[in-house]
Amino acid sequence: MSKILISRTDSLGDVILTLPMAGVIKKFRPETKIAFLGTSYTQPLIEKSAYVDEFCDWHETGLESIRADTIIHVFPQRNIAASAKKARTGLRIGTSHRLYHWWTCNRLVNLGRKNSSLHEAQLNLKLLKPLGIEQDFPLEALHRFYGWEEGPLENEKIASILNKKKFTLIFHMKSKGSAMEWPLHCYLELAEQLPEETFQILATGTSEEGKEIADVCPKIFQLDHVQDITGRLTVKELVLLIQHADGLLGCSTGPLHIAAAAGIFALGLYPSERPMHAGRWGPIGKKAHFIEAPISGRRGKPTLEDISASNVKETVLSCLDL
Repeated sequence: MSKILISRTDSLGDVILTLPMAGVIKKFRPETKIAFLGTSYTQPLIEKSAYVDEFCDWHETGLESIRADTIIHVFPQRNIAASAKKARTGLRIGTSHRLYHWWTCNRLVNLGRKNSSLHEAQLNLKLLKPLGIEQDFPLEALHRFYGWEEGPLENEKIASILNKKKFTLIFHMKSKGSAMEWPLHCYLELAEQLPEETFQILATGTSEEGKEIADVCPKIFQLDHVQDITGRLTVKELVLLIQHADGLLGCSTGPLHIAAAAGIFALGLYPSERPMHAGRWGPIGKKAHFIEAPISGRRGKPTLEDISASNVKETVLSCLDL
């Protein structure tokens, strides 16, 4: 049995958008064993996919011990590429747009992401060409290849947070600076417009982000139907919470993509400008949606402030038939 190692050692969202690669490989090569090289931070996501047979922690596992026949460098890293060559991995696939791949890889794919009109998940699949997998998949079909495994909620901590009598909507308001954010006052305005008798709003994020929200927009945590749980969850617990919530609102961040993969309502807020637009980074899921701000914004530069709270409210209510 052949073994393919998918290498993606960066952030939550990037890892989520790489998971369909495992599903597509299994579609064409069902007997192939799929290993995924990640980090302990992204391990809970990787292990949610039924198409991934083995998780490997880059910081703890040597490539020699993985014994893969093929490695796909989805997230190019010079040290990993060199290690794969040293481990004598038979087929080493990478983009030709990294100079070091010219002497560390033996199959190069002419893959330039910067000016492409394809979604990030579709671009990832282009790296399968050396395996003879060249089929193009429409974006709306890719969620079938996540392999997301659901299960009962057996975590008492998460169960105690969720109010099953209401629609639980997660507000993931910050992004650790990785994406353009909707202003906090817009989240406040939206929360005030969503009926308390219908919605439970959970604010997630790091403790530092929670402190920033409390400093800049303290009123949002004073609303009766908004609960601040920032800094209280591990990544594994956050994944569980998202999976068993009803929806999530946020910008282009990992939790948004987790929600989309989990199959719950996921609404992303994006600028229209490339390469930050939803066409490249939008959520992929059967209940995934996005709103893009008008091009340039009223200040002559990209901004999400031109997405109104009333517009988001209308989208939430219409998508949820509320």
